[in-house]
Amino acid sequence: MSVEPAKTHHAVIEHLVRQMLYQRLGKAIPDIAFSPNPLLVNISARHCHLTQEAVEALFGKGHQLTPFRWLYQEGQYAAKETVTLIGPRSRVISNLRILGPCRPLNQIELAYTDARALGFDIPLRSSGNIEGTPGCMLMGPAGYFEMPQGVIRALRHVHMHPEDAEHYKVAPGDNMKLKIGGPCSLTLEDMLVRVDDSFKLEVHIDTDEGNACNLQAHTQCALEK
Repeated sequence: MSVEPAKTHHAVIEHLVRQMLYQRLGKAIPDIAFSPNPLLVNISARHCHLTQEAVEALFGKGHQLTPFRWLYQEGQYAAKETVTLIGPRSRVISNLRILGPCRPLNQIELAYTDARALGFDIPLRSSGNIEGTPGCMLMGPAGYFEMPQGVIRALRHVHMHPEDAEHYKVAPGDNMKLKIGGPCSLTLEDMLVRVDDSFKLEVHIDTDEGNACNLQAHTQCALEK
């Protein structure tokens, strides 16, 4: 099985080069906007998280997700498997990517433009908070799976290791600002902080937000409390 590796992000390379230059100069890295770890800002395109039960309903009894491309967060991957999402008025999105591994609940994450094209009225929620959200029908090669709820627009958020949270002086559940540079510069507020020992410093915004600022690999970004 061939699995596509995760590509090294421009921000990681820039961070390592900065560290190396200051080391060669015999100077400490200035404690300004830079965390001890490189900040990545990634666009999270529409995708779904599924339970093993849903995977088997869609792909057959005993089916296991196949890693296609590893993501920046350890152990997370874009699966080879995709599904068709059937929305209101039978409008569909084909090739909706599943992210693995399987989770304890089913959740679809869309941008507002995706939802409007499908005829959904979706709420803005943190991941896992799906109570009272719209449902949908998923179609796979082995059958259909009905989700009574779970279609959301995910709150923009930042994954942090505890040492990053200490650097920025924030706690889980806090909100931060993300300043994005470039010709379409803007500031995104209410960036939800998520902290875990397994996390690497990474911001997730959706395609609407990424398009609004024309986010590129070289775009300068900074987090503020």
